[in-house]
Amino acid sequence: MRILFVCLGNICRSPAAEAVFRHMAGAGALADGADSAGTAGWHEGKPPYPPMVRAAAARGYDLRPLRARRFSRDDFARFDLILGMDSENLRDIEARRPPGDATPVRLMLSHAPHLGLLDVPDPYYTRNFGQTLDLLEEAVRGLLAGLR
Repeated sequence: MRILFVCLGNICRSPAAEAVFRHMAGAGALADGADSAGTAGWHEGKPPYPPMVRAAAARGYDLRPLRARRFSRDDFARFDLILGMDSENLRDIEARRPPGDATPVRLMLSHAPHLGLLDVPDPYYTRNFGQTLDLLEEAVRGLLAGLR
């Protein structure tokens, strides 16, 4: 299963989701099939946001090797599931969907319905990196439970 995690700039939420997923999935094809991207290309080629890197490292997730890239139409063919961090990301992803493509696109928190939230708040603006990681960990647990 190839899974793509998508946020706006690909420097906070989506690289963190990728790292949390890889860590929780363990070694193997499932973890190797994870990637992340951003709907905007402002940070292409840049590493994740340093405060997010530090917050993730404190929980054992290594974001340092990751680099931002922009989401593209080709991602629909490359991935089996695309997970957006918020409703705006979902709209931007769907706007790029090729005609006839049936790749599932869902909100990340759809895998943690018990939280009662739709969107993962962007810690670049909220500064609450711990909350973001809490939400991502819950969603990844739900995602993995559904995959196994």
